Amino acid sequence: MKSKRKSLKYAKWGYIFILPFFLSFLIFSLIPLIDTVRYSFYEFYRSGIKEIGPNFIGLENYKALLDSDMLKYAGNTLILWLIGFIPQIVIALLLASWFVDIRMKIHAKQFFKVVIYLPNLIMASAFAMLFFTMFSTNGPINSILTSMGMKNPIDFMGSTFGTRSLIGLMNFLMWFGNSTIMLMAAIMGISPDIFEASELDGCNGRQRFFKITLPLIRPILAYTLITSVIGGLQMFDVPQILTNGQGSPDRTSMTLIMFLNSHLKSKNYGMAGALSMYLFVVSGILCFIVYRMTNGVDSDEFSKSMKKYEKAHKLRRKKRL
Repeated sequence: MKSKRKSLKYAKWGYIFILPFFLSFLIFSLIPLIDTVRYSFYEFYRSGIKEIGPNFIGLENYKALLDSDMLKYAGNTLILWLIGFIPQIVIALLLASWFVDIRMKIHAKQFFKVVIYLPNLIMASAFAMLFFTMFSTNGPINSILTSMGMKNPIDFMGSTFGTRSLIGLMNFLMWFGNSTIMLMAAIMGISPDIFEASELDGCNGRQRFFKITLPLIRPILAYTLITSVIGGLQMFDVPQILTNGQGSPDRTSMTLIMFLNSHLKSKNYGMAGALSMYLFVVSGILCFIVYRMTNGVDSDEFSKSMKKYEKAHKLRRKKRL
């Protein structure tokens, strides 16, 4: 009886310690989320100094968004994400495999890891301001080009290709270090016996990477892809600062969150709530698709076959000894 009372007393302190988290989650996350869902079904906006609503209108906000330029901005968001993510994941995989490979004999690995991760520590707003200054018409990049003989400065942010390329480059530089470190940790978690067995069986570097490394790091790849998809849908600060909130040129760099921010600025809370729900549903669907693609039934079967392969290799080594 005494031991039960003591355990109850200890449990009480555990609940007390986690109570602040649940209170902050309730106040700052759950209640605003419920209000967002509720406002999406209401006409609620400000016209001048007059506030209209909230008046229940059902799915009218959702229909109005489909008739607006939302799909165009969704396409912009997808293009900007792909421009930054594809080189990010390719280079992160290459760097992770090189740094972990003992045969490469890379010196000062810790220094390179720090250098790779450093851009991730810089705020996105500061990064965007830096690129805005560097690639402006009177910036240092154009100054260098004109000193090298170019007659007219390049308007990097005056063309669709230039603006999207800069946004993609910034997203790549900010996040490829984080992806590299995570993928390195995943590759280091693979048993060295598997790589040793593959070498004895005559696998080359390409076969070892595509047939062993990639399938075994699927969980971390899934996490990287899912967080990247969510981050891509929430892309705001870099294009907002680089284009001064206009999505120029011709709104080709306007993202969904910038579109959402424009509704919040105009105090149209009904449309903003409906757009937030669209983003929530789309991100959930995309994350589910990515998870199913990277963590299917075949990955479990592959893991089991790799364990059998490793056991067989250990038995062969024991017989040789």
